[in-house]
Amino acid sequence: MSRTVVTAILIIASVLLATFSFYGWQIFKTPNLQVGENDKDFELFIPRGATFKTVMDSLDAHDVVHDKMSFRFLARFMKYTDNVKNGRYVIKKEMSNQDAIRKLRSGAQDPMKLTFNNIRLKDELIAKLGSKFEFGPQPLDSLLKDPAVCERYGFDTTTIMCMFLPNTYEFFWTTSATNFLDRMGKEYKKFWTPERQQKAKNMGLTQTQVQTLASIVESESKKTDEKPRVAGVYWNRLQKGMLLEADPTLVFAHRDFSIRRVLNVHKLIDSPYNTYRFKGLPPGPINLPTLSSIDAVLNHENHDYLYFVAKSDFSGYHTFAKTYEEHINNARIYHAELNKRGIMK
Repeated sequence: MSRTVVTAILIIASVLLATFSFYGWQIFKTPNLQVGENDKDFELFIPRGATFKTVMDSLDAHDVVHDKMSFRFLARFMKYTDNVKNGRYVIKKEMSNQDAIRKLRSGAQDPMKLTFNNIRLKDELIAKLGSKFEFGPQPLDSLLKDPAVCERYGFDTTTIMCMFLPNTYEFFWTTSATNFLDRMGKEYKKFWTPERQQKAKNMGLTQTQVQTLASIVESESKKTDEKPRVAGVYWNRLQKGMLLEADPTLVFAHRDFSIRRVLNVHKLIDSPYNTYRFKGLPPGPINLPTLSSIDAVLNHENHDYLYFVAKSDFSGYHTFAKTYEEHINNARIYHAELNKRGIMK
């Protein structure tokens, strides 16, 4: 073989080697997921029992992979096609095939942030929170309606709502329903420090009763700096043996949250949540009170106010009164402003 032929073969081999090396580098290292117009990270949810086809169908449906052939090739090469693991995985913008497949193959799923508030009914809580997890609402429904399960956490099927403190938490999507409840139980115990427990004991209230009162305060005022004063009003009524006469409890009793103004007809309902008919606290919370509302009850203002009505400036704050006569006058001012503005409440 002549030197020219050998040289030509070496040159061709070098070119082919360089070409395959470059293509191999591209397959492994160059950005191939969430490229171009896909300028955000993508949440990939892989359910239990999913196959590689399931994964690809999800990626294809959202146009996540730019070069599908290279991704499939590397997935087979890295033995991911037979090692699919369920979970929630965040696919970063311009992620390479290698980085994405390594993450998926190892099962290194990303935690999700779970934030909940403004929940009033147990069924609402079950639907809202259960749907965030792989397990879905049904297992959570079964657990929270099981007296034995609720008792294990120190509650009954009504007061179990108290265990869910509105906040932001991190969970894996694959967390089981039981482990979810265990975590909520730990967060509940963490919040109820010895100091808070002592304050509740000094008031002669259980933790559940504190949270029930806090749920009323939560419904009455969204102003954090005013909540201790509102809590003080209801505490004074409890101490005097008065009816709480809290409108939000009537709304809850009717399960009609479209009610904007409580009328006399609403006060006729025969329900333990009707605080216009039954003294003391209702049997459980009427919503999930925020932590600030719970602390507002534990640190309520000491004053002589027994009544309050929304301020006529519609600031969201309230005008407080010590006597019923004073309260009626304040209410007239407020309703006169409503009429002036043509607002129906």
